[in-house]
Amino acid sequence: MPNVVDYFEVGSPDPGAARAFYSGMFDWEVGAPSPAQYSMVNGDAGGLWDTTEIGGANWAIFYVHVDDVHQAIADATRLGGTVVLPFVDNGRIEFAHLLDPFGNRFGVWRPKTP
Repeated sequence: MPNVVDYFEVGSPDPGAARAFYSGMFDWEVGAPSPAQYSMVNGDAGGLWDTTEIGGANWAIFYVHVDDVHQAIADATRLGGTVVLPFVDNGRIEFAHLLDPFGNRFGVWRPKTP
């Protein structure tokens, strides 16, 4: 099912405050952080990422499920977008963060297993 928005993520250098806000606001269940400082939200609907180790940025983004992350990066840059977080392969998924020409952050991703 390519090109479908099917994941979201909140990045924050203060994950405790982000957890408190979103849990209080929407009753989200935020799991314990992984060794990479990533917490799953409502099972696998989304994530909360402690960005302290990767520059301390704040973001709230959606992810689009694509067939080929490298191709999506190439298409975005060809169309005037920029790469914010380059291609990552964490063993289970591949992903990248991009900016559209208007400055909106979004992600593209692909699971490595069917």
